Amino acid sequence: MLDNLTQRMARVVKTLRGEARLTEANTQEMLREVRLALLEADVALPVVRDFISKVKEKALGEEVIGSLSPGQALVGVVQRELTAVIGGDYEGKAAELNLSVTPPAIILMAGLQGAGKTTTVGKLAKLLREKYKKKVLTVSCDVYRPAAIAQLKTVTEQVGADFFPSQPDQKPVDIARAAVDWAKRHYHDVLLVDTAGRLGIDEAMMNEIAALHKELNPAETLFVVDAMLGQDAVNTAKAFNDTLPLTGVVLTKLDGDSRGGAALSVRHVTGKPIKFVGVAEKLDGLEIFYPDRMANRILGMGDILALVEEAQRGVDVQAAQKLADKVKKGGDFDLNDFRAQLSQMKKMGGLSSLMDKLPAQFQQAASNADMGQAEKQMRRMEGIINSMTAAERAKPELIKATRKRRIAAGAGVQVQEVNRLLNQYEQMRTMMKKLKGGNLQKMMRGMKGMMPGMR
Repeated sequence: MLDNLTQRMARVVKTLRGEARLTEANTQEMLREVRLALLEADVALPVVRDFISKVKEKALGEEVIGSLSPGQALVGVVQRELTAVIGGDYEGKAAELNLSVTPPAIILMAGLQGAGKTTTVGKLAKLLREKYKKKVLTVSCDVYRPAAIAQLKTVTEQVGADFFPSQPDQKPVDIARAAVDWAKRHYHDVLLVDTAGRLGIDEAMMNEIAALHKELNPAETLFVVDAMLGQDAVNTAKAFNDTLPLTGVVLTKLDGDSRGGAALSVRHVTGKPIKFVGVAEKLDGLEIFYPDRMANRILGMGDILALVEEAQRGVDVQAAQKLADKVKKGGDFDLNDFRAQLSQMKKMGGLSSLMDKLPAQFQQAASNADMGQAEKQMRRMEGIINSMTAAERAKPELIKATRKRRIAAGAGVQVQEVNRLLNQYEQMRTMMKKLKGGNLQKMMRGMKGMMPGMR
């Protein structure tokens, strides 16, 4: 969805150059393109009509200021309205979780089967522990799918939170009551409650989750919805919203190969804010939702703040400082350090993840490079370094022809790949020497072509 709408907007901006003001005539074509892009993205028709009407009303007659072209001015109007559609009252900020209650703050998760509720509970537990420094307990009230209880136990242990065990022969309300009692006695700050999903909306399911809500009186009731469902996601959200007093929405699989119209429709239909988005399968792939940032990404303006936050999460500050101190003191940059740099890049989600958050013009510049191929090459480079001995990593000058053949065989690559890696290492080593001398400009010029896939 993002790519489609971004490309359409970029095309129409070019056609509006040279106009002095926005008029019905020169905005009509652009609004038509925006309308088609939204419909193709599976945004609900009433949402599209309302959105286009508001953009048209606010755009007509608006003066084109200074160096802005009419296209750029219209993009500004679209950006503001897009932020309002997906953010509502939370246009410029994130909708925070309500954790200012007597502990434990209970968060009830609702949604259809396959939406990703159980994994989202694990992701949210990780976020609450690491960002908010909360002591978290999770419990599964899904007694219909025994694997769900085991799955929640696994993801909870992986993120370092506490798990309250339950059995398929128990009643969901009894499980919830016991979990709350346990959380109180063991001083947990937050209790995350996973509930049963169904393949579709049915009365028994709604009655059960309504009973759970009545028993728990949760601080938050979050509706977890698969962004890939498109229009069906909106209908499901409405059904849940009619039964439960939802406080927010979690959009999962936003990174999937989907049209993603649910992102624009769900808040409009339910009136409830999107609080989190799932952007990767990994347990750190849950992001706080910022409406203005999402609008910027849709319009190709990038999300630099998210990029910075991702970098801060991925970078090992102590390791980076240790390397900086080593270089400043005249220590040599070896292959252990080079491998550590590759590892940091992987922790930040890889090249593709970083590119998604860059403004459109930078994405366009990088599109000539095959990001998938570049990431494969990075993994191959790491494999080659892992095939070396500790002595070879510490002193790469030891690596001559015989050793190169052994390393290549161990990594399952050709000797040329080993040579290429050593050349890239030498480039980075040279740059580190320039950094030691404080010559940052020379170092930046030398970066061209250093990373795989970038030329």
